[in-house]
Amino acid sequence: MRKQQYRSDALEEKLRTLYAIVDGVKAAVIVNKDGLLVAAFPPGDEDNPHENPTSSPQVAAMSATLISLAERTLGRLAQGDLERLMMEAEEGVMVVYPAGRASLAVLAEKNARMAYVLYAAKRAAEDIAGILGT
Repeated sequence: MRKQQYRSDALEEKLRTLYAIVDGVKAAVIVNKDGLLVAAFPPGDEDNPHENPTSSPQVAAMSATLISLAERTLGRLAQGDLERLMMEAEEGVMVVYPAGRASLAVLAEKNARMAYVLYAAKRAAEDIAGILGT
C-alpha cells in the first residue's frame, strides 16, 4: 500500500512540474489503458467542471479510445509503434503520448511554443512509464 501511495504522489508531482515549468500547458492527465483517470493537474473541481475539463472521466475514456484507435490504425498500415497523437483546434492543442501501461494527455494553449511542449511532454511520458514500472 505504501508503494502505491508513493507512485500516486510521484505521478501527481510529474504533472504538477510539467504544468508549472512549461509555458502554455493548461492541463495534463494520466489515463490508463482502460480509460480510467490515474492523475490530473490541476485537479478537477466537482463544483466547477470547466476549471479542468481534461480531468473528467469522460475525457479520460475518450483519450484511451483515441490512443487505441491510433495504435490499431498505425499497426494496420505497418507504420510501427505510436509515438504521439496530436490534435489541434481553434482554442488549443492536445497531445497524447504513450507512457507504458498508461498515456499522458497534455492540453496546451494554441499560441504555446509547441516544440517545448512536445519535448517536455515526451520526457514526462518516459518518466511516467518508469514510475509505473513499464
